[in-house]
Amino acid sequence: MKEITFISRNKARWEQFEKQLKKPSAVNPDRLADQFIQLTDDLAFARTFYPGSHTLTYLNSLSQKTHQEIYRNKREKGNRIPAFFKTELPLILYSARPYFIISLIVFMASWALGVASSLADIEFVRIILGDTYVNMTLDNIEKGDPMAVYGQIGEFPMAFYIIFNNINVAWEVFLYGFLTPLGAIYRLFYNGVMVGAFQTFFYQKNLLGVSTYAIMIHGTLELSAIVLAGGAGIMLGKYVLFPGTYPRKESFIYGAIKGVKVMIPITIVFFIAGLLESFVTRHYNSIDHWLNIIIIAASMLLIVWYFFIYPAIVQKKFKAND
Repeated sequence: MKEITFISRNKARWEQFEKQLKKPSAVNPDRLADQFIQLTDDLAFARTFYPGSHTLTYLNSLSQKTHQEIYRNKREKGNRIPAFFKTELPLILYSARPYFIISLIVFMASWALGVASSLADIEFVRIILGDTYVNMTLDNIEKGDPMAVYGQIGEFPMAFYIIFNNINVAWEVFLYGFLTPLGAIYRLFYNGVMVGAFQTFFYQKNLLGVSTYAIMIHGTLELSAIVLAGGAGIMLGKYVLFPGTYPRKESFIYGAIKGVKVMIPITIVFFIAGLLESFVTRHYNSIDHWLNIIIIAASMLLIVWYFFIYPAIVQKKFKAND
């Protein structure tokens, strides 16, 4: 069937449907659902026979508006939040896995660059971390407590400050995705260089083991969350830069909503990391080795399970029931 014939046969129905969507309260919900099914059939046909056409773009937009209207008026059950974390979010995380992997590669490359730059120039760490922080750490090393920065203030004020700061960093990395994937990559790259320079600084002072032992108590979650936030930002940037068959505005809105949903568990991870950094890391000198290992292992298991293994399980069940 020629595209012009397809349009002429269905144009009146599509236009009538558009008029009904302007007053959705007057449309019977069952009728709306039936029309949505017809519309998705038209969309599938157009996607097969008229790829890249204005007709496909139009039907994509109309389908999305209909879908949003159906779920806006749908009554939410009391278990909406558990269902979100149990099913909806894992499916989104599964689709975001390629972006997480890209983010990890960028972070590791920038971390390596931070290490190499610090080894090549002893002053590089001051450029990245600042003279104030470096001088303070040198004083703490001379006093025999290189990680004293974690015990400078009380647990609760420190928890508030660290959680706020870390969440701010994560959302900054994510929001830079509005500037295309390169924006998120830029912020992620900077954080990776900073971590590499930081660790190399302690290595040069023969304290790499001590710093790693202390930092990974909270850093396992914190660094993982930064990488995940970078993936969310890259994903957002992809929808901004490459809208595909959707209008750019529709793609932008869809990518933003999807990205924000991904950032919800990442924010929770940062909250937990902030509590560990404030209440546990300060006691790194007195914590039993086995407890430290358990905290780090549990943190790693949490990230791998919820962000990678569990989404794959949910996706497999979802496809089986499709």
